[in-house]
Amino acid sequence: MKPALCLVAMGALVMDSSPQGHRSVCLCLREAGVRELGPLGSGRHPSHSTTPAGAGDEVARGIAGEKFDIVKKWGINTYKCTKQLLSERFGRGSRTVDLELELQIELLRETKRKYESVLQLGRALTAHLYSLLQTQHALGDAFADLSQKSPELQEEFGYNAETQKLLCKNGETLLGAVNFFVSSINTLVTKTMEDTLMTVKQYEAARLEYDAYRTDLEELSLGPRDAGTRGRLESAQATFQAHRDKYEKLRGDVAIKLKFLEENKIKVMHKQLLLFHNAVSAYFAGNQKQLEQTLQQFNIKLRPPGAEKPSWLEEQ
Repeated sequence: MKPALCLVAMGALVMDSSPQGHRSVCLCLREAGVRELGPLGSGRHPSHSTTPAGAGDEVARGIAGEKFDIVKKWGINTYKCTKQLLSERFGRGSRTVDLELELQIELLRETKRKYESVLQLGRALTAHLYSLLQTQHALGDAFADLSQKSPELQEEFGYNAETQKLLCKNGETLLGAVNFFVSSINTLVTKTMEDTLMTVKQYEAARLEYDAYRTDLEELSLGPRDAGTRGRLESAQATFQAHRDKYEKLRGDVAIKLKFLEENKIKVMHKQLLLFHNAVSAYFAGNQKQLEQTLQQFNIKLRPPGAEKPSWLEEQ
């Protein structure tokens, strides 16, 4: 039996607490690669244990029983959720939908994809700027060297060398601004947005469990009302209420995180877009003073000349 099918089948088997049901669960666990649990009522203890045999059996039975209960609850939950998921996909089951929240979640996922594209382009721009700086620096050195060795062209080579050095200085300033921009976008995408999406995943899992136990309760409510069914109905009602509370709590958590994320995104992007615009405009206008003022405005510090530090690309 394949592990995926075994998990579904085990959900039904663990509902049976008989010895035959337990043996079937153990068989499924072996198929799925899980170590077999000892049968209920029998325990294994070390051969050299100093614990009396009776006490050792009690401890072993207690541990085996706890493990089996955990596996049983997990199996039942997996079975119900898988059944609910398949019912939804094939159009046979009902699904709880919060239209406003679902729209906000989908908008967040779309926004994250677009920001990831901006992040990728920003990293590409950083790489190109770094390569340009290396070329300009090498060209400036070549001009300076030729200025010393070509007296008839000393002046021409000299001011071209100075121009390349100035371009390098301004380029390093621009690179610092772009690198700061990319770093901030990276934090927003990989940490802030991702944290919210992790809560969204928990909410979606809780929603599936809520609907699964809601469907189970509805089916029991439509069945016959005898003494055995009444007890199962009360148990199902309590389980459903627990999953409902969990679902509503996570729904509230997602709504709050989405609100704070939107506020934080606007605040961060307002600052970063202003930085990017001012730095790029000043660089291509050749305004060194404005370029330096832009970095001071946003508290961006460049490495001092000659300092042995990693390049802007290596610091990312």
